[in-house]
Amino acid sequence: MAYLEVIVGLILLVVAGDIMIRGAVSIAENLGLSKLVIGLTVIAFGTSAPELVVGVDAALTGVPTLALGNVVGSNIANILLVIGLPAIFYPFVCDSSEVKRNYFIMLGGTVLFIMLCWMGPLTIMHAVFLMVLLVAFLYNSYQLGRLDDDQIAEDQRIADHAYEDLDELPEKPLATPRASLYIFIGIIGLVYGAYILVEGAVVIATSFNVSEAVIGLTIVAIGTSLPELVTAFVAARKNHGDVALGNVIGSNIFNLYAIMSGTAFITDIAIPESFLSVDLWVMIVSSAALIPFIVWKIRFNRMTGLVFMSVYIIYILTLGVN
Repeated sequence: MAYLEVIVGLILLVVAGDIMIRGAVSIAENLGLSKLVIGLTVIAFGTSAPELVVGVDAALTGVPTLALGNVVGSNIANILLVIGLPAIFYPFVCDSSEVKRNYFIMLGGTVLFIMLCWMGPLTIMHAVFLMVLLVAFLYNSYQLGRLDDDQIAEDQRIADHAYEDLDELPEKPLATPRASLYIFIGIIGLVYGAYILVEGAVVIATSFNVSEAVIGLTIVAIGTSLPELVTAFVAARKNHGDVALGNVIGSNIFNLYAIMSGTAFITDIAIPESFLSVDLWVMIVSSAALIPFIVWKIRFNRMTGLVFMSVYIIYILTLGVN
């Protein structure tokens, strides 16, 4: 029954997340936001929604380390799995200055988050700090998206073309009342999906005598990264590397700022020793591994994808041994 709960929970998270994204994107378009801003913020936040509700539910259930494992595991999976797997089949390149800017925000946020973990546990004070950073990121993205600058305009043109091809943005946005209903239904599905997923994951962890943190780093992390994986596959297939990387980077930023702050608002999050000695370092090294591809615009080829996937598989197997 626990396995069934995990499977059904993951399916609900993916489906409900997609419904919520369509509603949120329509409202954002109705408010006049650009596709560039929508793609790097609204869609990225939407694909992080499963992690958010899982984190909050885990905190309410009394297993906040599962939420920590979910965020750290998802950020690792987003880079090594979500970028690595599509690159094996559809090599791509990223040359967007906006994605580059957001990448350094993500990298800086990752370093900052690790520093907070070393001063752990994460408390409500840390939650407030992370939430302030999230609001600053959103406001800055919104302001840049409205600048009439040549480079921004070029990124805007690329984003418009890319997201139209991806069908991530509806050709004609839904009317605001209907879009609001989509968001409501999506949230309900996300909350219930997260509830049964966490419930099943805790039972599995107990039966196999492993920690909730390991379950969060593996089963839950991979499951909640499925929306990013689907988006990256479609983007890579259509040679939209900016979209594939932009979505992952935006999602990782939201994971660190929104999910961790939302969880720490509810309860303190203790940092297990294994995170300080292994998992946080894997997260920062995998994040830094993107530098050549984003800064120097090196192409993600099949060999890169195989290396990323091999490292991820070794990491997961190492967790199983430990």
